[in-house]
Amino acid sequence: MAAAKGVCLHHISRETSDLKRLAKFYKEILGFEELESPKFGDFGVVWLRLPPVFGLHLIERNPETKLPEGPWSSTAAIADPKNLPRGHHICFAVSNYDSFVQTLKEEGIEFFEKTQPDGKTKQVFFFDPDGNGLEVGSWAAPQI
Repeated sequence: MAAAKGVCLHHISRETSDLKRLAKFYKEILGFEELESPKFGDFGVVWLRLPPVFGLHLIERNPETKLPEGPWSSTAAIADPKNLPRGHHICFAVSNYDSFVQTLKEEGIEFFEKTQPDGKTKQVFFFDPDGNGLEVGSWAAPQI
């Protein structure tokens, strides 16, 4: 039995060295809305929402952090979108899958696309500008 009760996903955070660039990507490519964000003093944040409730918090990267900023700064195999189906990623469902993929093409975003054995479910895997893995599928959105 789980210790927590009434659990739901509240938000996912992504650290970035360029808040404006990353926020623009999520707003233009996936339709996030920018919310009023709190002031934390010594670092910037941008809070985004995908209606009705999904939250994405973008947090300014600590310049003293020595970790690479994603697969673009690494020689790891994950840098190729073909490796994302089993790698770390956030997944979204869209009702306009084919036109969404066309937008990725028009924006010059490299992606890997696959169709499930049922022949109906399509998925596309790609990276945001900081190298975070994303998946978008042709599933119906969960009902609230």
